[in-house]
Amino acid sequence: MIVYIDENMPPQLARGLNILQQPLNLKEKVAIEVKSIKDEFGQGAQDEDWIPKAGKENAIIITQDYRIQRDKNQNALYQEHGLGIFFFKPPSNNGFNYWEMVEQVVKRWETVKKLAIKEKRPFAYRCSSRSDFDKI
Repeated sequence: MIVYIDENMPPQLARGLNILQQPLNLKEKVAIEVKSIKDEFGQGAQDEDWIPKAGKENAIIITQDYRIQRDKNQNALYQEHGLGIFFFKPPSNNGFNYWEMVEQVVKRWETVKKLAIKEKRPFAYRCSSRSDFDKI
C-alpha cells in the first residue's frame, strides 16, 4: 500500500516514516511505502493531476488540505478515483509547526494503517490535535 504525504506537509516526514516503516513491512500483512506528493509529482502539482495517479495506485493520502473535502469538484475527484484520505486539522489557520506535524502523524500512524487496511475506498477521516479520527 502506498501512503502519500501531501505537499502541505514536509517531504522529510514521508521519507522518515518510510524508513521507520520498512522493518515492520517484513512482519505485517500489508507492506506500506510512504511517499511525498511533492517528491513524486513535483512542487505545486495540481490536485486534478496527482489524484487520478494516486487512485490508480490505490493510495492513501495524509493532508491538512480540507479544500479537497469541501470543494465539490475536489470531493468528487477523490471519490471517483477511490482514495482514502486522512485530514489533520491544525489548531490554527497557520497550520502545525514542523515538530507538531511530526508528532501528530507519528502519534496516529498505527491508527492510520489499521483504518487504511480495513476501510473500503473511497473514505475520509479527520482529526484535530486534540481529537481522534472521525469518519466524514
